[in-house]
Amino acid sequence: MDSTEIGLWGVPLAMLGGAIRVSTPFIFVSLGEAITERSGRINLGLEGTLVFGAMTAYAVAVMTGSPWLGLLAAAAAGLCFGLFHGWICKFRGVNDIAIGIALMLFGSGLAFFFGKPFIQPSAPDLPAIPFGGWSDVPQVQAALNVNVLFLIGAALAVFLWWAFRNTRAGLILRVVGDSSDAARAMGLNPNTVRLIATGIGGALAGIGGAYLSLYYPGSWTEGISSGQGLMAVALVIFARWNPLGCFAAALLFGGAGALGPALQSVGVTQGYYLFYAAPYILTLVIMIATSSPSRSLAGAPGELSITK
Repeated sequence: MDSTEIGLWGVPLAMLGGAIRVSTPFIFVSLGEAITERSGRINLGLEGTLVFGAMTAYAVAVMTGSPWLGLLAAAAAGLCFGLFHGWICKFRGVNDIAIGIALMLFGSGLAFFFGKPFIQPSAPDLPAIPFGGWSDVPQVQAALNVNVLFLIGAALAVFLWWAFRNTRAGLILRVVGDSSDAARAMGLNPNTVRLIATGIGGALAGIGGAYLSLYYPGSWTEGISSGQGLMAVALVIFARWNPLGCFAAALLFGGAGALGPALQSVGVTQGYYLFYAAPYILTLVIMIATSSPSRSLAGAPGELSITK
C-alpha cells in the first residue's frame, strides 16, 4: 500500500480503530443497563459507577501490578453500587431516577476523593490482540489492535440476546420487567429479581470503567468518563432493550466519538474539534426521536418508570 492509498484509507482506518476502542465501555455499560431496565428499573447512577470503577481499577492495578485484579476490583465496586441502588429502590415511594442521580454524584465524588493519590502513578494496561500483524501498514496494525474486553463484550451481547429468549432466567427477568403482579402470581419476588439485575448491571458498568483507566485512554483523571454512563442509557433506549442492538449502537456511538481524533490523525488541523461533540449531538437526537408522547416505546418493559 503506497502513501496515496494510505492517505485515502487513513480516515476510515482511524475511525474503525477508534470505534472499537471508544465503543468498548459503551458496550459494557449499555448491556448492564439493558439487564437492569429489562427488570423494570432504570439506573442513572451508572455514570458514577463507571467513574468509581475506573478509579478502583487503576488504584488496584497500581498497588498490585496486575490489571486483571484491577478489573475484578472494579466489577466488585460496581456490584456494590448496583446492589445498593437496587436495595434502596425497593422501599415504597422511592424514585429510582432520583436515587440514580444521587448515586451518580456520590460515586463521582467518592472517586475524585480517593483517586487523587493515583493521578500521577502509572498502572499496567489490559492486553490487546494484534489482529493486524499480517500487515506492515501502521494504520492497519493500529486499527486492528483489539483489546480483549471488546471481544468479551461482543460475546456477552450475543449470549444475553440468546439468554433473554431461551432461558428460565431470561423469562423471569422479562416477566418481572413487564408486570410485577404477573411475577407475584408466578411466585416470584420482583424486588429480589431487580436487586440481582441492578447488581449485575453495576458490575458491568464497573468493568467499563476499568477499560477506560487501564486501556483507553489508559490513565486516571477526574474527567475520564465525559458522560458515557448517561449516554449509555440513551443508547439502550435507542437499541430497544436488545443486547445485539446495544452492541451495534455502541459501535455507532464509538464511531461518532472517533471522528474527531480520526480527522486529527490524518492532518486536519482546523475544525476537527467540533466533531468531538458528535456523540453528544447523537445522544440528543436519539432522545428527541424516541420521546414522542403520542406513541409508546416499542419493546419497553411495562414496569419501567420512563414508560409510565
